[in-house]
Amino acid sequence: MDFHSILHTLITNWKKIFSVTFLTTLFLLLIFLFIYPHTYRATAVLLPPEKSSSLLGLSNILFQQNMTSLLTPSLSNASSQLYAEILRSRSVSLYVIEKLKIQDQYDENNLIEAANKLSKDVNIELTKEGLLKVSVDYTSKFLPLFTDDLKYRKEFSAKLTNTFVEALDKINNQKIASRSKKARMFLENQIKQTKAVLDSVELKLQEFQKKNKTISLPDQLKASIENAAKLKAEISQTEIELGLLKYNVQSDDKIYQSVQKKLEQLKEQYKKIESENQDFLLNFSLIPQLGRELGELYRELKIQNEVYSFLQQQYYKEKIEENRDLPTVEVLDPAVPPNRPVSPRILFYSFLGGLFAFLFTSAISIFKADKFKIKKSM
Repeated sequence: MDFHSILHTLITNWKKIFSVTFLTTLFLLLIFLFIYPHTYRATAVLLPPEKSSSLLGLSNILFQQNMTSLLTPSLSNASSQLYAEILRSRSVSLYVIEKLKIQDQYDENNLIEAANKLSKDVNIELTKEGLLKVSVDYTSKFLPLFTDDLKYRKEFSAKLTNTFVEALDKINNQKIASRSKKARMFLENQIKQTKAVLDSVELKLQEFQKKNKTISLPDQLKASIENAAKLKAEISQTEIELGLLKYNVQSDDKIYQSVQKKLEQLKEQYKKIESENQDFLLNFSLIPQLGRELGELYRELKIQNEVYSFLQQQYYKEKIEENRDLPTVEVLDPAVPPNRPVSPRILFYSFLGGLFAFLFTSAISIFKADKFKIKKSM
């Protein structure tokens, strides 16, 4: 058939085509409006986590550095991505289900399956600035206008999203406290060992000075020993950092290898200080016997004091982190009840169905007209 024949057929059958299109559109509109479940979505916007403050424990500083190296060059984006993964986790969904008592809405027989289903309803968008947009789809029953309280559904969708944010904060705090507890226990053990060594060195120094009538070291030698002691203390501190890192990363991790390389470089520097070929420091091996013994005791005392001071500082920081109960998640915009459902898109889907009905009815009319024309010509 040519174009004019097709147009003539459509004009001839316009009432039938219009009727089918109108009735189909109206039918779909009524289904989507009164029968099909409505899905509501309330969105909360979270600010990217701030960088480590001076009060943050060593274990968490190292942990954040590690996450930065693994995920992205930007700390805020890395931490936001980490938040996104936590929000998608089963642990968060379990917290929400138990807090809001909604297991029967997902799977009343199996809590884990209910959490998995809820996790699939979580929507997360990460902006390039590091902002995290969180929403949760909450679907009504069939015949929503007759069998459901849509106002309650709207309000509960906002409550659901805000509870997910609350769960993120709780779990994040628990993880920080857990890391800090392990670090605090590790530091406690190191403090005990260091304190025992420090007491022993102090006692040896006192006995040596008493026995040898309290000889003293030259100022130049004392300065050299103090420099060496600081370097040795830094080596000990770096070894402690490696010990703390073992709680968060594997030995082949980039951060771990970087700290290990730093430790090797510090040890190399210390060997040079003690070697006989250094001109900028007095050579320990050339010091007279009594002076050398006193120097070694003095140096060991300075080292243990530096290490002990470092351990005490880190210990109290980790203790604060372990016991703190401050929000870790900053909410820019909390979720509020939505005005309309995100699904179904009533007008769009009804129009789409009507368009399909129009094309289908038109095609049938053209096909019948063409078939009738062929029979007539025969």
